[in-house]
Parts: sequence; structure tokens; C-alpha cells
Amino acid sequence: MINLFNSYWYIPKWVLLSRRLIDMIEKKEGEIEKNNEVTEKENNPSESIEQDTSKIQEQILEQQTMEEEEEEKELDIEFPTTAELPTPTRVVDQVIGQDHAVNVIKKAAVQRRNVLLIGEPGTGKSMLGLALAELLPTEELVDVLSFPNPNDENTPHIRSIKTGEGKKIVNFYGQRAQKSQGFKNLMAILLPAIVIIIGILEGELLFGIFVAVIVFFVIAHLRTTGEKMVPKLLVDNSSRKNAPFYDATGAHAGALLGDVRHDPFQSGGLGTPAHQRVEAGLIHKANKGVLFIDEVATLSTKTQHDLLTAMQERKFHITGQSELSSGAMVRTEEVPCDFVLVAAGNLPTIERMHPALRSRIRGYGYEIYMNHEILDTHENRKKLARFVAQEIVKDGRIPHFTQDAVEEIIKEARRRAGRKGHLTLKLRDLGGLIRAAGDIARDEKEGFVKAEHVRKSQFLARTLENQVSDEMVERRKDYKMIETEGLKVGRVNGLAVVGERSGIVMPIEAEVAPSLSQREGRVIATGMLRMIAREAVQNVSALIKKYAGEDIHKYDVHIQFIGSYSGVEGDSASISVATAIISAMEGVPVRQDTAMTGSISVRGTVLPVGGVVAKIEAAFEAGLKRVIVPETNMGDTEALPKRVREGIELIPASTIVDVLESAVDERYKDKVIEKFKGAIESKFLTEIPVIEKEKIKIEGEGINPSKTGLGI
Repeated sequence: MINLFNSYWYIPKWVLLSRRLIDMIEKKEGEIEKNNEVTEKENNPSESIEQDTSKIQEQILEQQTMEEEEEEKELDIEFPTTAELPTPTRVVDQVIGQDHAVNVIKKAAVQRRNVLLIGEPGTGKSMLGLALAELLPTEELVDVLSFPNPNDENTPHIRSIKTGEGKKIVNFYGQRAQKSQGFKNLMAILLPAIVIIIGILEGELLFGIFVAVIVFFVIAHLRTTGEKMVPKLLVDNSSRKNAPFYDATGAHAGALLGDVRHDPFQSGGLGTPAHQRVEAGLIHKANKGVLFIDEVATLSTKTQHDLLTAMQERKFHITGQSELSSGAMVRTEEVPCDFVLVAAGNLPTIERMHPALRSRIRGYGYEIYMNHEILDTHENRKKLARFVAQEIVKDGRIPHFTQDAVEEIIKEARRRAGRKGHLTLKLRDLGGLIRAAGDIARDEKEGFVKAEHVRKSQFLARTLENQVSDEMVERRKDYKMIETEGLKVGRVNGLAVVGERSGIVMPIEAEVAPSLSQREGRVIATGMLRMIAREAVQNVSALIKKYAGEDIHKYDVHIQFIGSYSGVEGDSASISVATAIISAMEGVPVRQDTAMTGSISVRGTVLPVGGVVAKIEAAFEAGLKRVIVPETNMGDTEALPKRVREGIELIPASTIVDVLESAVDERYKDKVIEKFKGAIESKFLTEIPVIEKEKIKIEGEGINPSKTGLGI
């Protein structure tokens, strides 16, 4: 699905360089003209100017280089490689940019509180769960065993004992069972042999062998009393140094809550005892530890309810989860499951969670919304440098990064944030880029990862959406679906986002035709528009009606989003739609070397949108020369790569008038802009405050405004 959701003017440096050079040359010429002394230098002013001009050029270029180096310096610390950067050993100290969440996790570890983490993927939710397990005390851990119940074999006994004692008890019972194993083995050999001898004597050797095999099979599977008494170790914590941590993401009911295996041999002494078929669930293994469940809302309603019961009672029976299995008849005594739940998900998760489960977490724990970006400060850049070092140590197969390479990673973090003065905290995706750069450096037999390897990895580590977007752009170019030059009536190059970070150029065309309805014209939009996109078109239609007056009632306005085969959602194409409609109504051509993005209010104000960086990059790659963006989004463009900033003109717009001034052909725009200014600028409405307008309306109707509750 194509997503339409998601401040200063940029002046190219070569323009500034040329202006400064001209000013300094003119200043030098003036000094030469005033100097009338007869010298060798004065007799050849042109030569002097050329020499001085050369020096000036060198000085300016040297100053520009110094400025660029100062701009590109991302860190205020010096290090040859990330091998010199210290990396923390505790998981809680490795979490980047989630200071509030870390503080809450520390409190939750002390008080054993449940936690609900809501945020975008890759922001460190699972690391916080690990950190909580690391901070919990380990002296309370226990082993859990299941014993046979002589009174009811389908209700095994459950015992909790000191950590490390479980294996000793199982070994003790196992040694006792081996003493009765000798007689069983003797009978398993002797009886089949006797059957074969009888078969030989009776002349039925084949039949005797067949019966002997059956006898051997039955004896081998018969369980002695000693074997039936051997307990099963359900939970073994003997080798743990930290509190247990179990990730139950995607686990089915049996794996999460425990299960009892099916036994096909349920009679005749061949079956496995019920207590030995019991399997502990993750809630039981996480006893005295942490149970982490990402996308908790994907659990069924029944499973969420059972999970809530386990949290409340801190113990939970184990029974067969399938009604068709013999395990469904088995129900153990209560098994301890005193765990701390760390549930995670994104914002839609809250709507799908069991209300009682969320209430339990909120009432006996904390809810945390994860940061997905942090301020672009020196301190946070240092943290990102430390993150690079951490990822290298964790991977163990890629070389360390030079400082230049780390600075490239920081630039990419700034670009992915898509917001002025911020760095992304989607560190899992950033870690993929780090590993890709390391793989390239290793392939090239380099000892360290350099900046050029990071730049190469940006292409190698492209998302699927980026790859699909690139292919769509190439196909549209081949079939000339994207116009990058000339003028067209009713056609505008809009911009959209595919996935999270991939932009795409989406042409939008409009046509005005006589209405077939006798009452009023319609606005018809096609291209698989979703709800918000349809509402955005309705907002634009209100603006157009205000612009055209009564004339629009006689016409149907058709809008087509070209190539939007997977659907369109969002409102950031609003200014594109408005421009296309106005162009079609007035017959005014629009510049095709220009793309645009921005939402619009019914009053004609251009509103900020998301994904500006990805959209501008898409316009640049498609060969467009200019992009109109909301003025409030201009600060976000600082994250653009240098080649994009210098290769495309960015035009800020605060109203629809600004958009038309930049998009419409010079020869026709005066008429359109004057007409539109008259439509959206009402001196009476813009200068009188809202309350004053209400007061005028009420007084005009003969009502006392002091009694209406308006607070006048």
C-alpha cells in the first residue's frame, strides 16, 4: 500500500562561493583604481587582478573545505576505531536512548512489577526484558518435579524444591528402577527363545519367530513398578546464574501454558505414566524470572485469560490442550508460575488486548511508550558510536569501524529519523546496515570498516520496499508514466511513501467534465483510495468549491492516482490534488519538473506531513528538479544526503497560493493566483477573532450574547 502520511531555505554553496568571489574581485578592482602610484604592479592592473583572484579563490576554497569538515564532524571525541570504545557488560547499560524506560525497568526489578512496552519494532523492547531478568535476584529460584499420584494417576503431584536438588532426586529414583531392570531383560531374552524352540519342535518356525517378536516387544515396553515411580524434572534451574528469561513471542497455548503428551498405549501396562507425559509451559519455566511476550495481542482471547489467571494466582494447572488427545484427561496439581510479565507491541496492540489483562498490568505495574527517536546531540551521537561497537562485539564476525565509518552511520541515523535535529532509535534496522558494511569490508579483505563501505552497504541493505520502489520507478520511466520536463494541464507529480522509508513519485491527473446530475457536480477519485485519502479529497473539494463558486455545481471533477495498484492511504497528496484540479478547471499548465507533497486544510493552509526525506530522495532519483514541501517540514530536509540537497531545489509553501506560484507556468499564474487569493483571503473573517465573529452573528439575531455561554 502506498502511504501518503508519513525550516530554512537551502542555497547551494556554489552560489555563495560565486557571490563572494565577485564581491572580493570588485573590491580589489576599486582599490587598484584608487592607487595612482607608479609601480610595476600598478602598471599591470589586470595581471594583478588575476593573481589576486587566484589567491582569493584558494582562500575561499580552503575556508569552504574547513567549513565542510566542521559540518561533517559528528563526534567531539577522537578514536581510531570502535575497538577503543568501551562497551558495557550489563544489558541494562547497553540500551540506547530509552532513559525513562530503563529507570522504570530498574524500579520494576526491585518491586517485581509487570511492564507493558508499546513502540515501533527495533527500539529495544526485548533488551529491556532481558535487562529486567538480569536485575532480578537469583536466590529464590526453585526446581519443579512431577510425581505419580497413587490415588489418581491423572492428577500427578507437583513438588517445588531447592535449586539443584531436582536432578539428585531423579537420579536416586532412576538408580532404584535399574535394580528391577535385570529380571525384565532376562525375561525379554528367555521367553522369545522358548517360543522359537517350540515353533521348531512343532514344525512352525516362521510362526514361532513371529510370536517371539511380539513377546519381546511386549516385555520390552512393560514398565516395572520402579520405572513408574521415577519423577520427572519439569523445571531445572540448577545451572542458572541469573533469573530465567523466556521469550514466548508466537508461542501456542501448549508451549505457553504447558501440555500433556498424547499416549497411544493407554492400557495393558504399556502406557507411559501420566506424570511423565507432563510438559511445563513457558509460564512455569519463567517462575521467579521474566516472561517476555511481543505482540501479546496475537494470543487468543482464551489464552490471554489463562495468562491473566496465572498472573493473579501465581500458579497454574497443566492439562492437555487438545480435546482429542489422551492428555486432556490429565490435570496436574498447581504448578508455581510467579513470573514478571513484560508484554510488548505497537499501538494497535492496545485495542486487541484483553481488557482485564491490560488492567492487571496497569494496576500492578507500568505502561511505557518507547522513544523512536532522540535529539541529535553530541552526547547521543556518542551513544550511537557505542551502539556500533556493541553490535560488532555481538556479531563477532565483522571488523571494527573507523571514526569516519561511525560518522556515516550517524548521518544515516539522522536521515532515517526524518525529523529536524533528531536521530532514529530503530536500532535493529541500523544494526543491519552495520553488519552489511562489515560484510563488504571483509569481502574486500580490509582490516577495518571505512566510510566508503558504509555508503556501499546502503544499497546492499535496502529494504524490500526500496527495491520495489526502484523497480516501479524504472518501469514508469520506460513507459513514460513519469514526466520530468515540459508542461501539462491537469497533471501533477505527487509523492508517496511505500513501507516506512521508501519514497515514490505518484502522478496525479484531474479532469473536469459536465455533470450528469441535475442537482450538483461530484468529485470522483479513483486509485483504490482508503478512508483517510478519501477524506483528504473531500477537504480539497471544499477548497475548490470556495475557489470556483457556483460554477462547480455544473461539473464533475475526476481525479486519478496513476499506478496506485496497491491502494493509497494518507492525506499528504492534498496539495497535489488541489493543484491538478485547478489546472484542469482553468486550463493552466503545470511544470512537470516539479513534484510536491503536503496536506492542506479547508482554509488553504499547507500542513506538515511525514516521510519528507524519503519522498525528496524519490523525486531526485526520478530526475525531477524541484520539490514543493510544507514550510514547517523544511527543517526535516537537513537529514538529506549532500548529493540530494545540492541536486534538487526545495521550495517551501505555507498556503495553496505558494504552491500555485511555484507549480503553475509563469505565463498563466497571475490570473489563477489573483482569483485564488480572492477566494481564500477574506479580510472580514481573518481579522476578527472567532469569538468576535460568534458575537456578531448572535447580536445580529437579536440574542443577548451574555446569556449564550460564549464568555464574551
